[in-house]
Amino acid sequence: MGNLLAYSGIATKIRAMEAKLLRPEQFVEIANLGSVPEIAEYLRKNTAYAGALETLTEEQIHRGNIEKVLTQSLYHDYTKIYRFCGQKQRRFMKLIMKSYEVDLIDYCLTIVINRYKKPFDLNYKRAFFDRYSQISIEKLITSRTTDELVENLKDTEYYAPLKKLKDSQNVTLYDYTLTLDLYLFTSTWKEQKKVLKKSDLELFMRDRGSQIDLLNLQWIYRAKKYYNMKPADIYLLLIPIHYKLSTDLVKELVEAPGLEEFETAVARTTYARHYNFKQQLTIEQMYLDCLNYLYTLDRRRNPYSIAVINTYLFLKEEEIKKLTTAMECVRYSLTPGETLAYVGGKTQ
Repeated sequence: MGNLLAYSGIATKIRAMEAKLLRPEQFVEIANLGSVPEIAEYLRKNTAYAGALETLTEEQIHRGNIEKVLTQSLYHDYTKIYRFCGQKQRRFMKLIMKSYEVDLIDYCLTIVINRYKKPFDLNYKRAFFDRYSQISIEKLITSRTTDELVENLKDTEYYAPLKKLKDSQNVTLYDYTLTLDLYLFTSTWKEQKKVLKKSDLELFMRDRGSQIDLLNLQWIYRAKKYYNMKPADIYLLLIPIHYKLSTDLVKELVEAPGLEEFETAVARTTYARHYNFKQQLTIEQMYLDCLNYLYTLDRRRNPYSIAVINTYLFLKEEEIKKLTTAMECVRYSLTPGETLAYVGGKTQ
């Protein structure tokens, strides 16, 4: 009864928002369009992005500006959900906020490490981060080196792991990205027990734990197939959390002499029926297909719980990634079939 009261308003709000997500057939229609402006016009006429796209003039209709509008729509949805939440749910929303913060820091690191001449283009994120984040965009955009960027994060939780890395030698962007990803997952895994209780904690542990397992599977697979990495180097990539993958099984996966042995070991995991490496899918598509199944199953079984928030934001983020990918494919004149193959996964 407690969860029903706590989540009834949130669940009703999110159901209305979810009804506006794009359907699979709409992605087919988008893949058959001939240009980015045509995609923008389609979204304006047929989707919930109409209001947001109305803010762009005809001259502003290009991929970069449309991506900004899409990102702002995610932030707008986060804000609407946050306002409906009680104090307990808002603490959970702050855990979700961490992934947006990590993306922001990674973007800034890319700019300074690659010494791009283009300025930081973050004004469209400023209002959202000023309200919900511990990170100051105003400080970050003054950074011209990695040292300055890390120092501008001094008042945040990201300072300690990044400073430790900064003081090392021969550090690359990849090292920073890996450190941020590892910190994101390990810190939220620890904090979830402070933020959530009972059934909500169990649901979030299932979703986040499964995501960690699947990411580790994906990274082991890619390390073996594309980079021929040694086991010692693969271990450094992995998130040090085992949910349904035992330590012994992870060891077997990492130290498998070839892909055939790796796939044999994967077949013994609980994810095998969703993570079939023999399907004609990319590793990213299989990862998303499995997560989609887990998130939507949890929401269906627990309609008045943290699952309604977690699932909606996952679906919204994936929708935006798919739209961004579709625009890129159309921009480079890929066929509708090729575009749909790159978009992959499921919308709902």
